[in-house]
Amino acid sequence: MIDPLYLFVFAGLFTPGPNVILLTASGARFGFRATLPHVLGVATGVGVTSGLTALGIGALLLAVPALKLTLQILAVTWILWMAWKLLRSRGARAEGKDRPFTFLEAVLFQWVNPKVWIIALAASSGYASDLPAHLEALRIGSAFSGVNLFVCLFWTFAGTLLAYLLTTPLAWRIFTTVMAIALAGSGLMVFLA
Repeated sequence: MIDPLYLFVFAGLFTPGPNVILLTASGARFGFRATLPHVLGVATGVGVTSGLTALGIGALLLAVPALKLTLQILAVTWILWMAWKLLRSRGARAEGKDRPFTFLEAVLFQWVNPKVWIIALAASSGYASDLPAHLEALRIGSAFSGVNLFVCLFWTFAGTLLAYLLTTPLAWRIFTTVMAIALAGSGLMVFLA
């Protein structure tokens, strides 16, 4: 029998949000191999963030409104900045200083990714077991990290395949514009958390 936590995490992380949008765009623009550090950073960062949420950091954010607001402002600022960078990119493959996220950048992004916080808070409260706190945090963190690794690989590969359809500068422009708008829109989730 599959632990329902895994199905919840899959459904929550597979749907479009900042990571899915960024990985799909990176796969299309930089290729699968160049995006792998980003993939591994997301999977690691999501696992750490959700594990720490299960240990009580999520409850701390809810209990200290100023801390929550600070995190929300940082999140929306970073997401809008990335959307602006994507919108201003010329599209097809890497140009100039353009590059995919590094492993560390992807790990750190999870701390301001509103979707991860929302799903981690819901998983911690709705799918908790009777394990001691540290084992529960390990259970939730490993579920998020393991499931998300496959989700990230899927969306990166999808972006890589999508690049084969983007054969003109106009197609690339439309793609990067749509992805930038979707990323900026995902920033609205910050204030729903």
